[in-house]
Amino acid sequence: MIEFEYKLPALDINGNHNGTYNNKELGFPSILTTTDSRLGMFIKNLRTNIFDDRALVFIDGKILMCNKNWIRDHVHVMKAMRHWDYNLGSFLNFIIDTQREDGQFYELIKQYDDYHWKMVDSDCYVMYPDDNLSLVRLELEADIEYLVVEGAVYLYRTTGDDEWLKKVLPKLEKGIDYITSDSKRWDSKHGLVKRPFTVDTWDFEYDRDNNSRKSFDRRIRDNSSMSVMHGDNSGVYQAMNQLAWFNRRLGREEKALEWEQRAGKLRDNMLRYLWNGRFFVHQLHLNHSGADDLEEQRLSLSNSYDINRGVTDTDQSRKIIEEYISRRQSTRCFAEWFSIDPPYESFIGYKPGEYVNGAISPFTAGELAKAAFNNGYEKYGWDIITRFIKLAERDGTVYFLYDVDSAPQPEGGPSAWGAAALISAVDEGLAGINDRGVNYDEICFCPKFPVTHYTELRYITGYEVSGTMVDVRYILKDEGMRYDLLSPAKNINAHILMPEDKHFGKLFVNGREIPAAVSTIGSSVYIDFVISDNEDKKITIEIYF
Repeated sequence: MIEFEYKLPALDINGNHNGTYNNKELGFPSILTTTDSRLGMFIKNLRTNIFDDRALVFIDGKILMCNKNWIRDHVHVMKAMRHWDYNLGSFLNFIIDTQREDGQFYELIKQYDDYHWKMVDSDCYVMYPDDNLSLVRLELEADIEYLVVEGAVYLYRTTGDDEWLKKVLPKLEKGIDYITSDSKRWDSKHGLVKRPFTVDTWDFEYDRDNNSRKSFDRRIRDNSSMSVMHGDNSGVYQAMNQLAWFNRRLGREEKALEWEQRAGKLRDNMLRYLWNGRFFVHQLHLNHSGADDLEEQRLSLSNSYDINRGVTDTDQSRKIIEEYISRRQSTRCFAEWFSIDPPYESFIGYKPGEYVNGAISPFTAGELAKAAFNNGYEKYGWDIITRFIKLAERDGTVYFLYDVDSAPQPEGGPSAWGAAALISAVDEGLAGINDRGVNYDEICFCPKFPVTHYTELRYITGYEVSGTMVDVRYILKDEGMRYDLLSPAKNINAHILMPEDKHFGKLFVNGREIPAAVSTIGSSVYIDFVISDNEDKKITIEIYF
């Protein structure tokens, strides 16, 4: 039997600090190793970053927990925050409950004198005079409806509350029906979601006649320059499949199949009109010629999201990742985690490298790392994480954006968004623990630890609000590797990365040899097996070389 050598947590092993004095790095998720405490402290600092952005909003007699008070940011942060926060649902439920009759959701809460409500017409805001607050939808945004569905998935996985799901599902479906039918939102010719010409998913429109930051218009007008952006459509594709999953959870198979068929058609249209053979082009312009002739070459941040939303197959995912790797070699930027590349000569006054017109983003880095971990570029995924560890150690935190020379751009958005993407990359990519049911009752267990320098570690994740824990202990030795997995999972789909210089010999689960399949992604080799109807909370997996 492959034996563990050290107990974890430990403060000191052979002179190496393997944790802090009071183990302040422990939480959901967290890691302890026998080599150093750097990855553990990195995750802890990312969690702290997210905690610092947590806030309350008091509106209409309700207490809402927001991170931030835009549902977009909040949902992106839920990707990590769901592991520890006790109040995931208040803001999300408020947005669902205030849905407009036609299916549109509002997105942000602001003080009266912040004037976001003046950027749109009266059908896109609701005033709460007693609270001096406004609830607003920036009309040109095309990502809100699918993000509300994504947020609902994060919340539901922590609760398994079917009664809540039955209540909100019609509204979630109505939102996706709206975004795929309203003439302001849907391009029927191409069968794709559209928006005014913006930088990827951002909220300001290019204006050739007034290319400055003085324009605060967020409306969709009859003469708006409309475009199809791939990230909106991959988000809707994901939402359609998530709605299928919701319906299947409630025993509504016919409706689930309907959503999957709609998702398939949307994906076909994305590949037909937006895929250039290497990545998704930034924009398909519908009634205008754009800002220049470089749109086919533009790699925008949503390409990394497209992979993780499942819209690309393995070959397409690897092509996108290879494009980032290639541009890393030629860019003048310190890293290839572009908001957009190449940037525009000017986008409402933002010069190349300013804000999302070419600045470097941690949310791209996190999504790209997760995509790399899960598509046969595990070394590259780990390289992104280690580069960001150095960046965070240098600055003491993670920033929203970075200049091309790596100087922080602190203003302009929530750093928690990027922090959450990096946590998710470690949790669902490197550790490979993916909740496929609710409260981890069904998981994909796909660890990639052999790609790191760690040969023994303990990784813990779960949902604090429901008291659900997944605890993984790992050791790599000359004769083989071992995982002890403690979880609530009844069904486990295992897909375990082999060290690159080793050949598979035998697999033992709880001391009993079982058959396994060997699969490859690129040059990476995986051991695949399934454990069904598992009654043991703790299982021991031993892979001999």
